[in-house]
Amino acid sequence: MRAMVYRGPYRLRVQEKDRPAIEHPNDAIVKVTRAAICGSDLHLYHGMMPDTRVGMTFGHEFVGVVDEVGPSVRNLQPGDRVMVPFNVYCGSCYFCARGLFSNCHNVNPNATAVGGIYGYSHTCGGYDGGQAEYVRVPFADVGPSPIPEWMDDDDAVLLTDALATGYFGAQLGDIVEGDVVVVFGAGPVGLFAAKSAWLMGAGRVVVIDHLDYRLEKAASFAHAEAYNFAEYDDIVVHLKKITDHLGADVAIDAVGAEADGNLLQHVTAAKLKLQGGSPVALNWAIDSVRKGGNVSVMGAYGPMFSAVKFGDALNKGLTLRMNQCPVKRQWPRLFEHIRNGYLKPSDIVTHRIPLEHIAEAYHLFSAKLDGCIKPLIIPNAA
Repeated sequence: MRAMVYRGPYRLRVQEKDRPAIEHPNDAIVKVTRAAICGSDLHLYHGMMPDTRVGMTFGHEFVGVVDEVGPSVRNLQPGDRVMVPFNVYCGSCYFCARGLFSNCHNVNPNATAVGGIYGYSHTCGGYDGGQAEYVRVPFADVGPSPIPEWMDDDDAVLLTDALATGYFGAQLGDIVEGDVVVVFGAGPVGLFAAKSAWLMGAGRVVVIDHLDYRLEKAASFAHAEAYNFAEYDDIVVHLKKITDHLGADVAIDAVGAEADGNLLQHVTAAKLKLQGGSPVALNWAIDSVRKGGNVSVMGAYGPMFSAVKFGDALNKGLTLRMNQCPVKRQWPRLFEHIRNGYLKPSDIVTHRIPLEHIAEAYHLFSAKLDGCIKPLIIPNAA
């Protein structure tokens, strides 16, 4: 089969790999019809994630058609259209039993740090991802779900991470009616978090970024106030000014490890790898939220040290909540919102690119060229 293969930082290629095989009776093999490149894939692409091995196939956002199932699979059969959450999880351990699918204890040798994630390094279990023609899906009776007949693949693929994560980020903010919510980052997760904040009763939603085309999307798609931090001496001071000098009620970090806005932090994290991620957006969230407010962290960070302003969070009495999204837990409510017309996930898709051109797609997305917000990868486009 044809698959994207990692060759080192900034180096990808499409090449032939062995088609995945059934390795366990509860495996399924899925023929991929849509995949996506996620902002957190760029952390792998840039060499930010530990133990990302040459030869790995990325891609934790994908949907497809079941091609083959193991002998113990009962809930799926060949020919089913399925959406696969980015979490690999067993469904029966201590954490899965409590709905913490992203913290499964049985799918990753490094399970004390994180559960399993498709295509996201051996730190996250070493599972090949869906930027390929076929992918092996373990625990096929637990994770994948049939795509509703009324939903198209372009919408379904965004439910496997970006939309579910943005919605979860708004949930973790514990938004109450009338709250002022500020979202740092106008990428796909940030856009969905801002849109979801309205659904949870926010009275005002503000989005911060430094790319004008993404801020324009935040205004049109998420109906948010949009501010370019590069136009202000101190974006935190500006946020205080527009919130009666109190600060926002809820701040959501949807940026993560490669945040711009402070050259020293960006260089030590993204270039020198001395931190598990640039804490700029997270520190802005801590500084700009009111005392007693809530900070939700959706941006991806590595396991190393990061220079986070924890003392400020303590002294302000903040509540910090964070996790990798337990994707499947979000689907029932999101299905309702989509079917009722409140959300159209594929509205943020800007590019549809054949698998053969995935190296160009990564460059386009990484370098923020051509107004790229969310690229989809089409394995069978040729």
